[in-house]
Amino acid sequence: MLSRLADALARVSARFVPDAFSVAALLTLVTFALGLSLGEATPEACVRAWGGSVWTLLPLSMQIALVIFAGYMLAVAPPTQALLDAVARVPRTPRQAVAFTALASMTLCWLNWGMGLIASAMLVRIVARRHPDADYRLLVAVAYLGLGTTWHGGPSGSVPLLLATPGSFMVKDGLIPGPIPLAATIFTPLNLGLMLAVTLLLTLFAGLIHPARDRSVRADVAALEALESFETPARPQTPTPAEWLMHTPLLNLAMGALALGSVALAVRAGNFGLTLDSVNLIVLGFALLLHPSPASLVKAAEAAVKPLHGVVLQFPLYAGIYGIIKDTGLASTLAAAFLSVATAHTFPLVVFCYSALLNYWVPSGGAKWAMEAVYLLDAAKSLGVPATKVVMAYAYGDMATNLIQPFWAIPLLGVARLEFRDILGYEILMLAAYSTLVGAALLLF
Repeated sequence: MLSRLADALARVSARFVPDAFSVAALLTLVTFALGLSLGEATPEACVRAWGGSVWTLLPLSMQIALVIFAGYMLAVAPPTQALLDAVARVPRTPRQAVAFTALASMTLCWLNWGMGLIASAMLVRIVARRHPDADYRLLVAVAYLGLGTTWHGGPSGSVPLLLATPGSFMVKDGLIPGPIPLAATIFTPLNLGLMLAVTLLLTLFAGLIHPARDRSVRADVAALEALESFETPARPQTPTPAEWLMHTPLLNLAMGALALGSVALAVRAGNFGLTLDSVNLIVLGFALLLHPSPASLVKAAEAAVKPLHGVVLQFPLYAGIYGIIKDTGLASTLAAAFLSVATAHTFPLVVFCYSALLNYWVPSGGAKWAMEAVYLLDAAKSLGVPATKVVMAYAYGDMATNLIQPFWAIPLLGVARLEFRDILGYEILMLAAYSTLVGAALLLF
């Protein structure tokens, strides 16, 4: 039954879910139509609202791009690869290998989702070689868990960080009175406890569902051997002065020390806060320090650019959608719709389910929040629900359907040489377990 369900969902996705840009364009047209009808705006007003907001998310676009960019460079740095190789020796059995990979993915993505996504893909290759008897489909599936269960509840979660960032669009438009620190979102006992419970539960669950040896699907040895890892460019035997500069560690050490030194000075002065900018600076600083030369860093940067096209292409469209919703009567109409189906007690759960559903079509936490913030926060204010509680419910839902959406799995699947349908059955089980736990927590606390 699980296999048939997985195949059916894969077929539906392939048949009806277009590329991310097409989804953004269609949502723009739908929002435009809703602005004309439910928002009672004129065509000219909708066009002005769209054009006036299309570039408002440029700072956020660059910040999200840097999460991926800096995280990628940190993940492929030689010391990071050496650390992954060392920790991959910990598990002793196929079941332990799967559970360990699940734990590593959720922990790494909680710390930084850009780094965690790439590091988890690298870990799969290492673990699969050390444990060829482990079910390869399940191993790849659990390596994707971090993007579906923990990243938005960690220090690189885009929306909590956006709330903490001075000058964000929410502050400028009066949606929140001022920056809200991570101490009120990510680092609350409730969120930390929930993320710990999710990590422990799914680590145990991953090990328990490993199939018996006779039903386990092993990785193809030839495919594993063909997988490439990041190799630091070799230094020429007789380098020119320019080549010597490109292969010396001095520049990387100086720039890394400068980046982390500025963070240390801010901490000492008592004015340091975790924002999208400060998190990116920390990750970039460590990436600079851990790459042995500018040549190595540049090679990693060239590879890191490849996943960024979606952010650059889609975010202006979502900014335009935000403008139409904000500057027409559509915001109040959508807020009223949520008020009609939720109470103060159930509103966080409603937001969780709504965010999870929309994320399947718009798999981008920051961009999606830019569309939703104006009416979700308005509805929350009417119900007396704190903005922090709404944001975390949104974040939990935004992660959930990543498990059954292939967009963010592309880098992992590219390394693993699998199709998304190969892991979808396991991801459905993980989604059910995660949603049950988080949904219960939102109702109880």
